[in-house]
Amino acid sequence: MHTVWKGAISFGLVHVPVKMFSATEDKDISMRYIHKECGSPLTYVRKCPVCDKEVEWEEIGKGYEYEKGRFVMFEKEELEQISEQGNKNITILDFVNLTDIDPIYFQKTYYLSPDQAGANAYSLLLNAMQDTGKIGIAQISIRSKSSLAAIRVLEGCLAIETIFYPDEIRPISQVPNLPGTTAVNEKELSMAKMLIEQLSTEFDPEKYTDEYRARLLDLISHKVAGEEVKIAPAKPQTNVVDLMAALQASIEAVKPITPDPGPSPGRKRTAKKPAAPARAAAGEAPPADPKRKNVARKTSK
Repeated sequence: MHTVWKGAISFGLVHVPVKMFSATEDKDISMRYIHKECGSPLTYVRKCPVCDKEVEWEEIGKGYEYEKGRFVMFEKEELEQISEQGNKNITILDFVNLTDIDPIYFQKTYYLSPDQAGANAYSLLLNAMQDTGKIGIAQISIRSKSSLAAIRVLEGCLAIETIFYPDEIRPISQVPNLPGTTAVNEKELSMAKMLIEQLSTEFDPEKYTDEYRARLLDLISHKVAGEEVKIAPAKPQTNVVDLMAALQASIEAVKPITPDPGPSPGRKRTAKKPAAPARAAAGEAPPADPKRKNVARKTSK
């Protein structure tokens, strides 16, 4: 793994020297823009529309547009002075419960490993957090950008996740067309809950795959081999208006097929009486016919 940051975790007067590594990697398949006429990849040119010429990197500065077409300019040194890029401390401000943080705050995850002679302090912090079940809320500066972060224990390793500041989270009140308080059909609600129960399981990340990436890689391999590829058009989807029908069909689709358990152990099977020929063969007398009994009584009178 490539080290992306070096510094120290500080909580109270304790300092834990650490190295930071990216915990995730982007496996998106990148495409280049190609000139169809000659097959050459296109390049991007930094061009000034007023001077009508290409601009070199040393001629480029940074500015903030405070009004349309009006900018304030900054020198590199000015921005470095106000940045916290030189601050190599991850300062833990508070310890909280992980369940107190909504997932909307999380950005990117990094792994932390002990640096130099910091193994003892690293183990101390890891075990203390593991025993208390707490995570640390800290401040960190990565690439001149200050960020909040959550430090937690992940499979015997300290992991740090950058999180948004509260004013970076858009309020839900800005979301258009949210339904108000509407009455819900009780039967539909009951079936929806039943469907959720049938689809509920333990989270297993290994069962989820990027099907689009797999199809794209397969398509690339066929094209590299010079094969003609024909992709069948997707079937048009129709909007289902009948919620009850959709719920019922969904429940039937995910309903597990249970094998026949056989007779219940508590229930005794009553043995069927053998047929008349079988009884005669066994030497049993056939059952008396009630009609014959009545005839005998009349003749005796």
